[in-house]
Order: sequence, then C-alpha cells, then structure tokens
Amino acid sequence: MISPRSLAGLCFALAASLAAGQASAGASKVFRDWVAGCDNLRKCTALSLPGEAADTVSYVRMARGGGPGDTATLSLQIRDTKLKKSFEARLTIDGAAFPTAGRTFGGTSSDGEVGEIDLPPQDGEALIAAARKGTKLDIAFDDKTFSLSLAGAVAALLWVDEQQGRLGTVTALIRKGDKPAASLPAAPTLPVVESRATASLPKLSEKDAKALPRELRAHLKRAAPDSCDEAEEGSENYDSAWPLGPRTHLVSLVCYRGAYNIGAGYWLVEQGKVASSRRIAFPTPSGKPQDDLVNSSYDPASGLMDFFSKGRGPADCGTSGIYAWNGRSFVLASWNEMSVCRGLPPDEWLNLFRSEHKAVK
Repeated sequence: MISPRSLAGLCFALAASLAAGQASAGASKVFRDWVAGCDNLRKCTALSLPGEAADTVSYVRMARGGGPGDTATLSLQIRDTKLKKSFEARLTIDGAAFPTAGRTFGGTSSDGEVGEIDLPPQDGEALIAAARKGTKLDIAFDDKTFSLSLAGAVAALLWVDEQQGRLGTVTALIRKGDKPAASLPAAPTLPVVESRATASLPKLSEKDAKALPRELRAHLKRAAPDSCDEAEEGSENYDSAWPLGPRTHLVSLVCYRGAYNIGAGYWLVEQGKVASSRRIAFPTPSGKPQDDLVNSSYDPASGLMDFFSKGRGPADCGTSGIYAWNGRSFVLASWNEMSVCRGLPPDEWLNLFRSEHKAVK
C-alpha cells in the first residue's frame, strides 16, 4: 500500500499554485464508476473504471483539450490476450443495440494485447446522450464480451465541462447553452521547466559517497529521529550522494522499504556539514509538499528526478512524476496519479501537470 508519507501528496480538490513561477496544476475526482482529471492546461480525461472482479480490463476513455476549438474524442479500450489486429465489434447499452441493430465498429490491436475502438464524433455524442439513462455498455466480438459501467459518466463529464468553463456553451458535453465557443478563454500555455545537468561536476570518491550519507543518518538519529526511520539491514546500500554544485551535495537516505516500494528522503548538504543540512520538500499538485519520494532515481546527466509510487503490486493506482533541478531547487515537471485501484495501467493514470522540458548549461 502507499506509505503515509507518499499519501501526503494526494489531494484531489485543489486550486493552489505549485511554486513561484509555475502554472496552477489540475485536479482529479471520482464519480461512482468513473474518474476524471484535468491538467494545468485544462486538458481533461475521463475514464470508466473496470469492474473490481473482472478477469480482463476494459474501459471508456474521453479526452478533450482546454481550448475553445478542442473537441472531445471517445474510445473504447480493451486489455486482453490474443486480440486480432483488426476486429468488428457490436455494442449494446443495457441489452439494446447501440446505436442501431446490425451496426458494428472497427477495432484494432497492434500487439494482440491492447485493443482500441475509436468512436466517430456523432457516435461519441450519441454515447454521451445514452449514458444519461444507461447503466452498462457491452462490447462483443468473436467469442468475447466486455462490460463497461456508465454509472457516474454524466457526473464526470459535467465536472469536466465545469473545469474547462464550458457550462452553458455550445461546446459543453452535458449542460449545453447558447454561449458561443468564442466566449471561452484560450487554454493556458505550456510552462517551460529548466533542468541543469550535474554530471560534469567533480564526483565524490567512493569512500566519501558512502561516508556522507552515513554521517547524515547518524546526525538525524540524534537531532531528528522521526524524520527518517532507522534503516533496515542493507538499506544503507541504497543511500546515495551526488554533487549539485561546487559546495552542494544531494544526499538520499532510504527511510522505509516495502514489498514493492522503497521510500527515500533527500537532503541538501553544503560543504559537507550535515548538521546544517536541509531536507527537500518536493512540490505536488495539491500544494502540500511531499518529503519522501517512492521508487525514485536522480539522473545527473539530465538533472531530472523521477519517482513511481505504486498503491499496490499490480501498479493500477498511485502517483508518478518528474522533478527538475534548476540550479536552486527541484521544481515539478510532470505529475500523474490514479486514486482508485481498479485495474487501470500506469499509462492511463491521469496527468495533472505537464511542462516543456528545457536543458540548460
């Protein structure tokens, strides 16, 4: 399960800014059997949640950009084995043919395991309309049938309309009005996040690279024993140190270990003085920093730090993201999350913050 420290970064009703100079992040929310999220550019995605006891994973995906002219795209996603490269699927809603009897939809799979059916715009609109009263969408082809829940679809899409400011406009998915698309503001611009590589800095000797984390851990045990749990046997093998500047080092200490998660805290140490070290508080979309990063890795060649916190072993929920060292601090460059453990793979986790990465010297 997600550790208490990593849960600190999970909050889904937000309107806070991340840090000085960074754009506002997005939010996500669960609506019965649907989940929706929007990023800092007001690009939104809504997904139906697979059944908890389902042997296969299938779901509806709706995606829409935040600009006035951006249209919604709907697709049906299938994760199974032995899918054909192309297939013809029949759709029913609560047992009734959709949209008409005998109509089929073409699906494709490039690897035999992930299938996709893209709905034409008019059929996507018809599906949204049918979801107002429908409860279940079935996809059938060959000898396979996949069931997708529509419970919560209308509420999720209404929330997306609200986040994008479309309520009462001709572009709304649910609550349409007479306001023209031109009444909507332009989508925010993609923020530029700079990262500074540190690979060219003089490296610590093997002896010093081990000694600095050891000294910091000993200091914390005396001065702040609750800041990082006592290392289990072998945890010190995961502790690391990197130069970030002529006198500044980044030190990582493992603070807890689980079956599939390793949590680490990061400190900035100036001139080797561990007594005056500063723990890094990494910004999150909720505005509440996280002290620890789970399954994290710092890359001196790019100045980027990534993390991947799994809510449980199958990695169908949790958080992931990237931070960039800009020469002064670590700033958020990307954030993805999935708050519900219902079989959705990491590549479908909702993106709440994205940026354009720029490497600087």
